[in-house]
Amino acid sequence: MIKKFAYSLSLVALLGSVVACGAPTDTADTTTEEGGEEVAATDDGSDLEGSITVDGSSTVFPVSEAMAEEFQIANPGVRITVGASGTGGGFEKFCNGETQVSNASRGVKQEEIDNCAENGIEMIEVPVATDALTVVVNNDNDWAAACMTIDQLNTIWGSRS
Repeated sequence: MIKKFAYSLSLVALLGSVVACGAPTDTADTTTEEGGEEVAATDDGSDLEGSITVDGSSTVFPVSEAMAEEFQIANPGVRITVGASGTGGGFEKFCNGETQVSNASRGVKQEEIDNCAENGIEMIEVPVATDALTVVVNNDNDWAAACMTIDQLNTIWGSRS
């Protein structure tokens, strides 16, 4: 199944693992041959069923939404709902057991890890992408490039936690 979506391997693998987590551990179909012996038939994954709720970062939302659409085309028995309540809101929902996937545009905070642990929610962090910020200065702007330093830009956009 993952090979079919090589261009979106990270998110498809994540979504597929969430579906697998909710499925019975014995996914092979059984058939009875002549003589009454049960034989396991291979399962190609095309009959996946269930639902996945994803929420969190609005930065990650467009990627998750697009990957959810592609995954549902290949697996019509799976319903994926994607929301964008922000990274903190997504972790809150995840740690409360309301979602199976939490999108984040930053690393997980220790208090979020602790909150999940207190609620019996096991968290696995799977980095998919990194946010970036580019500062562009118009060639006609003669003051910003001449007097703003990298340290000042870090102060403007740096972490406040």
